[in-house]
Amino acid sequence: MRIAWRLWLRVSLIVVAVILIWLRFLPHHTRTVKPITDLATTSPLNQPGGGTAPAEAYDVYSALYKAPMPEPLAFAQNSVTDIPQVNGSCLRPSTPQEHEMADAFVAINQQSHNWERKFSIPQGYQVLSPDELKRAQNCLATHRQNTSECESFKHLKFVRYLGVPGFDRTHTHALVSVIKSCGGLCGSGGIFAVEKSGGIWRRSATTDFTRDCSWMY
Repeated sequence: MRIAWRLWLRVSLIVVAVILIWLRFLPHHTRTVKPITDLATTSPLNQPGGGTAPAEAYDVYSALYKAPMPEPLAFAQNSVTDIPQVNGSCLRPSTPQEHEMADAFVAINQQSHNWERKFSIPQGYQVLSPDELKRAQNCLATHRQNTSECESFKHLKFVRYLGVPGFDRTHTHALVSVIKSCGGLCGSGGIFAVEKSGGIWRRSATTDFTRDCSWMY
């Protein structure tokens, strides 16, 4: 009986091992995996035709850049944003307010809007036309090798691409986007939430809503 019991135990362990191996290696042939939707195809961003940026968007970015920066500020004339695809989208709204912001942000940034010189930033700034932007990016990428061409951008470290804010229904909370490019494949970016308190826009604390929406390249 003792030998039969041990034999039964060994057979059982072998069967379990075989099943585990089968589950490990067979599913990739048989299991149906739901593909991740390509947002660039189903919901492309930054398409032309958005017109001028809405007036309240200037208030948000003016507040965020109110404190002096250690380098000159230069913004691309055309709004640009990106939503990294982390399991479909990096945005993880979990409350009605967050869903409002995310939906508004995606909707308004499907088209690119034009920024004008309407920011209220004490240290001053540039708004770069497409031609100026191309020259500035080339100067950053080549480390200003062409000194005459790059004279206007000699102190510039980044070009900033701003996304148009997506507001909640009360217009006291919003999603904003900033991409900092230092030329070529150099830069960083992120989407983050802001809130209006005491009439002033400030960056909100980071939560799971936008935690995965920062990147470097």
